[in-house]
Amino acid sequence: MPDRAPQPVDRQLPTEEARDLVALVRDIVQREIAPHAAEQEDAGRFPREVFSLLSESGLLGLPYDSEFGGGDQPYEVYLQVLEELAAARLTVGLGVSVHSLACHALAGYGTKQQQADHLPAMLGGGLLGAYCLSEPAAGSDAASLRTKAVREGDEWVITGTKAWITHGGIADFYTVLARTGAEGARGITAFLVPGDAEGLSAAAPEKKMGMKGSPTAQLHFDGVRVPDSRRIGEEGQGFAIALSALDSGRLGIAACAIGVAQAALDEAVAYATGRQQFGRPIADFQGLRFMLADMATQIEAGRALYLSAARLRDAGRPFSKEAAMAKLFCTDAAMKVTTDAVQVLGGYGYTADFPVERLMREAKVLQIVEGTNQIQRMVVARHLAGPETR
Repeated sequence: MPDRAPQPVDRQLPTEEARDLVALVRDIVQREIAPHAAEQEDAGRFPREVFSLLSESGLLGLPYDSEFGGGDQPYEVYLQVLEELAAARLTVGLGVSVHSLACHALAGYGTKQQQADHLPAMLGGGLLGAYCLSEPAAGSDAASLRTKAVREGDEWVITGTKAWITHGGIADFYTVLARTGAEGARGITAFLVPGDAEGLSAAAPEKKMGMKGSPTAQLHFDGVRVPDSRRIGEEGQGFAIALSALDSGRLGIAACAIGVAQAALDEAVAYATGRQQFGRPIADFQGLRFMLADMATQIEAGRALYLSAARLRDAGRPFSKEAAMAKLFCTDAAMKVTTDAVQVLGGYGYTADFPVERLMREAKVLQIVEGTNQIQRMVVARHLAGPETR
């Protein structure tokens, strides 16, 4: 079967610096990520050395201010970097997105002193972050979270359990949402908790369908003490901070989804143009040609949608609805494209010898994380028709 190498995505980037940045990412992908992705995912190995390299290369803080070690890049550039990383290995692409999400609260709502004290190490100092909002009984209904933070003098004592935490147990810092006041959204506050804080422990990682190299675990806070200087924003502002972070994070998930879909399409095209049946490549048959065309169209539509939302964000305009639309469309498209890629490969697609079965398993989680796609539909509908009546 002839080897048909996929062509790099022809990206519309705003500056020469951005083009150089994407070239750097592609070089790292080809040398350090793609060659080991299948083996390490199968072994459940988290590539911490890759994240160290990305940090050293200035790729863990791209959308943040260079004053504190960020890359000063617009979101439309940052998201295309995520797409390149996720196409090679979702554990890496989604991991960078989660790290950026964990930095969002401090970068957007911290004091200048807090930012100066912590952001340089978070953005470019080799640290890895995690975001702690969900709980065992508070997933989509995040405002019902039960983890508590009680003030004692100049400290806060945090007690409770967080669930579904990407990088749980291996992160160097956690952005934690905890209840400091009354029930509901207005009683929640954000904190920056060190990964080695006394009283903080992680359960065994979840056994997942895909992304086996990315640890997802419950975190237990047993009287974890943090100084008030690690409170982010005002008391009771935490839920608003969390929603702001999720709007941006949903764009990260959308970009990762398109990366996974693009990788699946590349595999399907390579297989279909090389596999011979009835004396000619199976790509000659109209049924498969139309599948490939539909897959490519969904990918291009998704890419255009997430970039349109990113440009709204970069312009300082509201983008919550568009972020929800992008997350919804791109992750549904990734599930469809990866499933079709398995079908193109037939029996081979169902085996672990080809990457499309892994890509299909990984696409599924993207319809769930950072707000299920049912929640995204609710967000979009509220923008169109107003809040639901009760």
